Amino acid sequence: MPKNINPIIKKFIPLVSVLAQTFGNNCEVVLHDFSDLEHSIVTIENGHVTGRDNDSAMTEISFNKVVEGNVDKDIVNYTGKSKDGRVIKSSTTFIRDDNSEVIGCFCINFDITDLMAAKKAFNDIIKIESDLVIAKKATDDDNKVSGVLSQLVNQAVKEYEKPIIYMTKDEKVAVVKKLDTQGTFLIKGAIDYVADVLCVSRYTIYNYLDEIR
Repeated sequence: MPKNINPIIKKFIPLVSVLAQTFGNNCEVVLHDFSDLEHSIVTIENGHVTGRDNDSAMTEISFNKVVEGNVDKDIVNYTGKSKDGRVIKSSTTFIRDDNSEVIGCFCINFDITDLMAAKKAFNDIIKIESDLVIAKKATDDDNKVSGVLSQLVNQAVKEYEKPIIYMTKDEKVAVVKKLDTQGTFLIKGAIDYVADVLCVSRYTIYNYLDEIR
């Protein structure tokens, strides 16, 4: 923690505890002072979310933006992974002094892993007849391809015997690697389908493939 905290940053200290208590144990709230980037944390609540404490540094994405001077805009609703592979939704707002110079930031990191698992469960439950009607309009060829794709993905995921949302990055990369060796991604729409099943973006699948290849 910086020895001499800017008075403007001090005003945010009470908010850290209030927000953390309001949103619960899955919500990490952090206040940073940029006068010492290596030990920038002024105060932190629910640090178990990212595995940090008062002696830790800021996240890599925030640190890079500060070092590069890319702090014109706040970073809102970006996602990442904790050290143990849980999904974190984050927002960072930069704090400025009276001269509009950035002097720190206020960050919220919310563990949404369980919420994503619940969302997937709810989506399965609330699927309605119109979804089935649309599906029936697919051609026989499309149905055959879709069936093959679904079977390949299900077999690859089944090996891990755990909900997909709790799979680590390494496990998901291994699934993608197996599917790639089987030629799965030659099937039309496979990238989007696998991304949806693994609860990641299509760009993440491309990144996994780059790592593998």
